[in-house]
Amino acid sequence: MSNTLSTVRPISDRVLIRKIEKKERMHGLIHIPPSANEIDTAWLAEVIAVGRGRYNEAGVLLEITDVVVGDKIVIGKYMGTEVKLNDEKYYVVRVDDILGVIDGEVNEAR
Repeated sequence: MSNTLSTVRPISDRVLIRKIEKKERMHGLIHIPPSANEIDTAWLAEVIAVGRGRYNEAGVLLEITDVVVGDKIVIGKYMGTEVKLNDEKYYVVRVDDILGVIDGEVNEAR
């Protein structure tokens, strides 16, 4: 089995995401590297794939409706399990670990 995104389908209430890296910034003549953002407690990410949902005690499927592929989301910094596919890092998280969906354009510079 090859490690391609077309072969990855999250199961249950899990979501495959790719973190959006913060760009390097300049403050006057001072260069601020991305590692300076280590104090951040949340990450921006893009939803790559979404599982079907989970079944409740009555056997009814509770579909994931809060996020769809392409959404930009906010997630806790230490949430999820890292997966490396095609030399790129992705993360599998539970939908309950997603803090919010960002509407509109994402401004990566702070």
